[in-house]
Amino acid sequence: MGILPIILSLVFPACGKPGAEGIKPPGLVDFKTLTLPKTPNKALAGPANLGAIATISAPVYPVPALKLYDAVQQVAASEPRSYRLDQYPAQMQAAWVIRSATANFPDIVEAEVIPLDAQSSTLVLYSHSIYGASDFGVNAKRVKDWLAQLTIILKDH
Repeated sequence: MGILPIILSLVFPACGKPGAEGIKPPGLVDFKTLTLPKTPNKALAGPANLGAIATISAPVYPVPALKLYDAVQQVAASEPRSYRLDQYPAQMQAAWVIRSATANFPDIVEAEVIPLDAQSSTLVLYSHSIYGASDFGVNAKRVKDWLAQLTIILKDH
């Protein structure tokens, strides 16, 4: 870790910590009742019937839910500076901390896979900043990138 995160940690404590250290796990999330912050530093992808307002439409994947859950884990593991924060396999939910390269700012990505039937599933993918009101579009880009990676991974299944 460089000097910038150490200096920033005087104001933003989690910037001076490695990995998921210093970040409170979100716990099990009910995305149907989730209240989004008014700030633009978040992005939410989900199915049309999601109670919380999804800004990005999540596709239906022609795979069983467990296969999609495994693919989400694979995408998260491939993300630079990604650290598992929370996991609930029985509910097919997980969360990660993603750190920025320069300042070590933490964002949280939360996912829940939703089975639709035995051979199809969709998901909720929520990426949000811990600090600041703006994210310069980073969270929306991340969500779109993860959805694109999932499509590629699951293309041949």
